[in-house]
Amino acid sequence: MTHWKDQEHLLDRMDMAALNRAYVTYPGVWGYFLLTVAAVAAALTIGGIGVFQVLLSVGAVVLLYPLFWYVLHRFVLHSRFLWKSEFTGKVWKRIHYDHHRQPNNLAVLFGSLTHTIPTVVILTGSVGFAIGGVAGLLWASAAGFVMTMVYEYVHCIQHLGYLPDSNYLRRMKRLHLLHHFHNEKGNYGIIEFWPDRLFGTFYREVGAKWPKSPDVRSLGYHGEVARRYPHVDRLTVGEGKKPSGEARAVQEPA
Repeated sequence: MTHWKDQEHLLDRMDMAALNRAYVTYPGVWGYFLLTVAAVAAALTIGGIGVFQVLLSVGAVVLLYPLFWYVLHRFVLHSRFLWKSEFTGKVWKRIHYDHHRQPNNLAVLFGSLTHTIPTVVILTGSVGFAIGGVAGLLWASAAGFVMTMVYEYVHCIQHLGYLPDSNYLRRMKRLHLLHHFHNEKGNYGIIEFWPDRLFGTFYREVGAKWPKSPDVRSLGYHGEVARRYPHVDRLTVGEGKKPSGEARAVQEPA
C-alpha cells in the first residue's frame, strides 16, 4: 500500500470525492480524532463538573477559536523573526512558508501534529481549565481538536480548483485566496473573519488600500533576507525544490 506522503495531492486538480478520500486517510486527521475520543473519555472518567461547565468550556472554545487562529496566523506564522534561527526557520518552513509557496499542495496544507497538538491544548485547554479545572481542560481540548479538523477540511475546500455551490463557501474561498495570491497582510481568517474586521485586516476588493503584495508567496523571505538567513533556503534546495523567489506563479482569484 502506498504511503499517504508518497502520493501527490494537488488540490487544484482534485474534486470533492478525491479530497474526502485524502482527508479521511490522512494520519493527522486520525490523530486529532483519537485525541478527541481520548480527551472525552478521560473527562468522563474524571468527572467533577456539571453539564453547564462542560457546555461553557466547549462553547467558549468554539467562539474563541477564530481569534486564536487569527493571532497565531498574523503574529506568529506571518512574523519576520522565525526565519532568523535554524531551528525556528525549520518549523516556520514546515508550518506556513511551504504552504504559501505551494498553496494547492495538500501535503503542506495540513499542520504537523508535533506543532499543532501542543498549540491546541495550550490555547483551548487553558480556557477549559479556567472554567472547570482538569475536566474542563479535557473537554475544551476535545473541542479544540474538533475545530481543528473542521478548519483543516474547510481550508482544503478553499484550495480546490472549483467554485462551491454554497454562497457561504464561495465567499470564504475568495477571501482566503486573496490572502494567498493578492495581499498576505489581510484576511487571516479561514471560516470566520470577524477578527479581521475587528483589527482592520479584512478586505473584499483590491485597490489602492490593498495593492498587490510582492511578498504574497515568499512572506518576505527572499533577496537579502534569504542571503542573511539561509536556513530555510538550504532546506528547500535539499528537498529538490527551487529556493526563495523562484516559486511557480499562480493565478490570482477572479
